Amino acid sequence: MTDPTVQPSTQEGPGSVSATRRSSRRYLGRNARGATVEIGAPELDGAHFTPGELLKLALAGCVGLSADRVAARRLGDDFALTVWAHGQSEEASNRYEAIAEELVLDLSGLEDAERAKLIDIMARAIEKACTVGRSVEGAIDVSTEIDGTRVG
Repeated sequence: MTDPTVQPSTQEGPGSVSATRRSSRRYLGRNARGATVEIGAPELDGAHFTPGELLKLALAGCVGLSADRVAARRLGDDFALTVWAHGQSEEASNRYEAIAEELVLDLSGLEDAERAKLIDIMARAIEKACTVGRSVEGAIDVSTEIDGTRVG
């Protein structure tokens, strides 16, 4: 079903997303697969993401997807992982200068050497495969912590 409020684009293609205005400072984001996300200004009431939260969420999601396979090989497909992205924009510069990624998972069942090896492999997978992280590199200081260990 096509939404008549979405203005078409002649440049639409793979990877294109849209944000359609719903009301003052409130938008609905969409992708070609039909997923939607509410976007709004921080001062608005209701369930929505701010653009800055979406930036951090994109980074957290990318980090998780990048580390997922290597962690699953060692921990099994049912391992629990939550990736956090912490940080707020700086008022003076009106930009995100630093974001701290935190991968929270339980590696206590591994021997110290196995734990260190897995953390190193996960960190390298993130560095190599996280397109979002690679894209913001140099513009935002991104730090990474895996199971309490700072990497990178």
